[in-house]
Amino acid sequence: MADYAAFYQRSLQEPDAFWREQAERIEWAAPPTQICDTSRPPFASWFADGSTNLCHNAVDRHLAERAEQPALIWVSSETDQERIVSYAELDREVQRMAAIFRQFGVGQGDRVLIYLPMIPEAAFAMLACARIGAIHCVVFGGFASGSLATRIDDAQPKLIVSADAGSRGGKVIPYKPLLDGALAQAQHPPAHVLLVDRGLAPMEKAQGRDHDYTDLRGQHIDADVPCTWLPATHPSYVLYTSGTTGKPKGVQRDTGGYAVALAASMRHIFDAQPGDTFFCASDIGWVVGHSYILYAPLLAGLSTVIYEGLPIQPDAGVWWRLVERHRVNIMFTSPTAIRILKKHDPAHLKASDLSSLRTLFLAGEPLDEPTSTWVADSLGVPVTDNYWQTETGWPILTIARGVAPQPGKPGSPGVPMYGYRVGLYDDASGEPIQEPGRKGVLGIEGPLPPGCLQTVWGDDERFVSTYWKSIPGRMVYSTFDWGVRDVDGYYFILGRTDDVLNVAGHRLGSREIEEVITGHPAVAEAAVVGVADAEKGQVAVAFVVPRGAGPLEDEAEKAAVGQAILARVAGELGAVAKPARVVFVPVLPKTRSGKLLRRAIQAVCEGRDPGDLSTMEDAGALEWVRRG
Repeated sequence: MADYAAFYQRSLQEPDAFWREQAERIEWAAPPTQICDTSRPPFASWFADGSTNLCHNAVDRHLAERAEQPALIWVSSETDQERIVSYAELDREVQRMAAIFRQFGVGQGDRVLIYLPMIPEAAFAMLACARIGAIHCVVFGGFASGSLATRIDDAQPKLIVSADAGSRGGKVIPYKPLLDGALAQAQHPPAHVLLVDRGLAPMEKAQGRDHDYTDLRGQHIDADVPCTWLPATHPSYVLYTSGTTGKPKGVQRDTGGYAVALAASMRHIFDAQPGDTFFCASDIGWVVGHSYILYAPLLAGLSTVIYEGLPIQPDAGVWWRLVERHRVNIMFTSPTAIRILKKHDPAHLKASDLSSLRTLFLAGEPLDEPTSTWVADSLGVPVTDNYWQTETGWPILTIARGVAPQPGKPGSPGVPMYGYRVGLYDDASGEPIQEPGRKGVLGIEGPLPPGCLQTVWGDDERFVSTYWKSIPGRMVYSTFDWGVRDVDGYYFILGRTDDVLNVAGHRLGSREIEEVITGHPAVAEAAVVGVADAEKGQVAVAFVVPRGAGPLEDEAEKAAVGQAILARVAGELGAVAKPARVVFVPVLPKTRSGKLLRRAIQAVCEGRDPGDLSTMEDAGALEWVRRG
């Protein structure tokens, strides 16, 4: 701990010297002399007078030493396909894609909206944008037409890249009809659409607008498209936060700061070495996919796995066979995925040789102790939680395994990472909270470190008002999460500040109650929401997924488990925290990235419109809530 404490303190006390050293992890056309410009707070410009290119650092600079090393390992359990793309092959494919983009007039600063499943062409398209200075806007494949249309209008792309279809759980999801519907609704549809035909679903092409990728790739087979050197502050991409309603909120990321932050994180946090194989089981539609499927592993000279499919398709051993087959060294997924696997026969895990695996990282939602203990014991490797956001692009709280792998603590994502001035603040007064164990809003003093959002796309005022004016009386970045800190400096995340229950004047964090409920041996998952009550203001209602294949069928058993859950909550948190009802459901409403849709559950319970559910994993999940 002492080693990391000194490392962390230096990042705060000597930020220019610290980040100047980290900047040496990437290549620059013009190395920066000014490290951070904070002349216009809360905006921060990192490496402002430097110039670089993300694609050069992710691909071109590795060709001399690792041209034949796998760069991308694409595995689809949906279509039973696999493709390994070396760094040399990746270079050729990206230049072909970049040439196609240029054919359509795409240049520096233009937006390209990418609406693709988890296929290699998605990586080619993102890197091609980075190569020529275009700004990519990836929208999760399968988004509904209305939600896609709002993102088209906000980004106003010059080109859209899409496909005939994706596949999930063996079910083909046609993309082209969804895209056509979005283009019909959009006020600013682009003139051109580039389509990858996977042969999964028929698609009609609009003459003059829709173009076949395979045909154009053949025309540019020998393309030579050099990297465009860009100011470090040039936007690299816009990524819309999940579950937004009304006007989309596009997180805008820079180029140089992002490259430096990711390169540093691969060394200091993930303890990765060039030549390692990294398997991040997320999706390119989310920030985890941007950072740790694509850019960070390639910046560090790793082989990165791109996986299309479910963790239990065709069976619950598919991920572990992938680890064995490709000798995966570092794996990164969500607690939800591990909880799903935990429900299945452990023989699936034990059947594979997992000796190559060094560490499992988990993020996206709070990690409960039973899940952490189960997977750590099963794999026999360290399990490292980490906490961050779309807005930050890389972890805020975790264990820096490459600096000093101090032990983790059950339920805690860890300690603040270098560059982040993390603190807890009283939500009413804005005063910093110093005493251990007292709950507050997790905030970060400016300037945010490299790699974090520059602003909200096209709306600087929204950036300031949303993120920097939420904590009373202070210009501090709000994560909108409750947290506590223990005497050793470890943080514990208690849930969103907008997930607070106010029961008879008592403010309760939904996550605190959920943590107690999921400790019951009959419970797999739980979601707690506050539902309006005439007498108490709100009462807590718990929706519980039982361990096993489906809902509890026996009413007596259901009642007994429900009473045991209520007694457990009352015993650990007090009677005021005890839910008014326990409702058993087979599945909880979540986004496709695994985050609970608590506000949607609450809205259904109160008879209100649940809002934009385009990011929802299972459309039937809310129906179970309604029935309950």
